[in-house]
Amino acid sequence: MKIISADDVDEALDFPALTDALADAFKGGVHAPPRHHHTIANAAGADQTLLLMPAWNDRHMAVKLATVTPDNGGRGLPAVMASVILMDKATGEPVALIDGARLTLWRTAAASALAARHLAPPEPDTLLMVGAGALAPFLVRAHLSVRPYRHILAWNRNVEGAERLAQSLRDEGHDAQAVAAESLDAVVSQADVISCATLSTEPLIKGAQLKPGTHIDLVGAFTPHMRESDDDCVQRATLFVDTYAGALHEGGDLVQPISAGLIERSHVRAELMELVNGDHPGRAATDEITLFKSTGASLEDLAAASLIAERCGI
Repeated sequence: MKIISADDVDEALDFPALTDALADAFKGGVHAPPRHHHTIANAAGADQTLLLMPAWNDRHMAVKLATVTPDNGGRGLPAVMASVILMDKATGEPVALIDGARLTLWRTAAASALAARHLAPPEPDTLLMVGAGALAPFLVRAHLSVRPYRHILAWNRNVEGAERLAQSLRDEGHDAQAVAAESLDAVVSQADVISCATLSTEPLIKGAQLKPGTHIDLVGAFTPHMRESDDDCVQRATLFVDTYAGALHEGGDLVQPISAGLIERSHVRAELMELVNGDHPGRAATDEITLFKSTGASLEDLAAASLIAERCGI
């Protein structure tokens, strides 16, 4: 069994190829049961979460094992740890153990890129990245792989985080000019595409500030109690999800307004499978506001792991 490090994952993947791999996975042929979610009681601190996410196709089986340990910040460790075990479908033999944290960053951003292929405006000028955590630079790179941008704005509750993100993007030599924004409210109306990856429990993106034609990519708010967009934003937008099963049960940006009776389940027009199969045309007009809510799916882990294995000669 080959050990695939975070650096190996970076070496193996690029966003155009990974986005294509996700599109193929969403077209069919992948079995992805609901993930197992277990709360681990911890008398000495915050409870932990153990996640098991299985998926398989005609070539591989994969299981992602992830833990969420809120107290790890005090230990100088990431809160989320993950590994992906890739197995041969015919024999069940483990063939690779892959750094799951890095794989998750890549596949999550690639899902946003896949949605943007169908939903982002065709000629955007400005990309706004809300949040400056580990996922943020991957999301920016993913969006840049789908559309060209002239400007990138970075906002974070801590402005130093936004400045570090903007500097790192400038250091990568992108054609788009990256700068930090001090006020989120001041720049939302400037953005053609807004990508959010935060742990916010209060809405950040306000519908009243959106200009016509904006595409909103919501990646944070992965529990029903979290929120990145307000009710007006959800009500103004045409809504899409990565999977109905995940986003309608775990994504607070949709769970909360549906529970409040502000929107109905039918307002969510399509999931990624329907977009890639042509069952829904995606963006219908230049002035349409589109909103994509993702919570992640194990078939994305399998698609990424299989591509890594192929490129690593496994």
